[in-house]
Amino acid sequence: MKKITKSLAVIAVLSIAVAAFAIGVGSTVSNVQLRDSNNQPVWIPDIGSKVVTMFYNDSTAADFTDPIATALKNKNYPESKYRGQGVANMADSGGIPDFVIRGIVRRKESKFATKILTDPNHLLRNAWSLGDCNDIGVVIVIGKDKVVRYFKKISSVAQGRAQVDAVIKIVESEIEKLK
Repeated sequence: MKKITKSLAVIAVLSIAVAAFAIGVGSTVSNVQLRDSNNQPVWIPDIGSKVVTMFYNDSTAADFTDPIATALKNKNYPESKYRGQGVANMADSGGIPDFVIRGIVRRKESKFATKILTDPNHLLRNAWSLGDCNDIGVVIVIGKDKVVRYFKKISSVAQGRAQVDAVIKIVESEIEKLK
């Protein structure tokens, strides 16, 4: 009985420790080296120098965060203060070969004149303790100070639409701090 009690206590302590390291509002993030659309190592641009909104989606959730991304893009924030950054979560993309995903990413980069990063094996998920990111989109607003101001897992386009105003309010508040 004592062994079971000790085992349960160890499990409880470990669970609390893992939860303590999970990302959330108020967490400070570090930069992470991911991959570009040609599978070359690249650091996330502008972490610590601008307000950054990260969109971390696998292929099954690629559209879930589009309402937020579109609304932010339409705001036309100054490039000197703001960046929206998409990251393709390739590891949770249902067995679609990496070269296919990278090809789609390169076409989107060309079409939208942007850079989209790729994460072939949960580099970002693990570095920032995002937890399960399968079949969801993750939106993270990070202040210039590298502090997370908004964190939400989005499971549908409707949920993404419902978060637009909250994200815009936070992004604008963070940009205002840079004046």
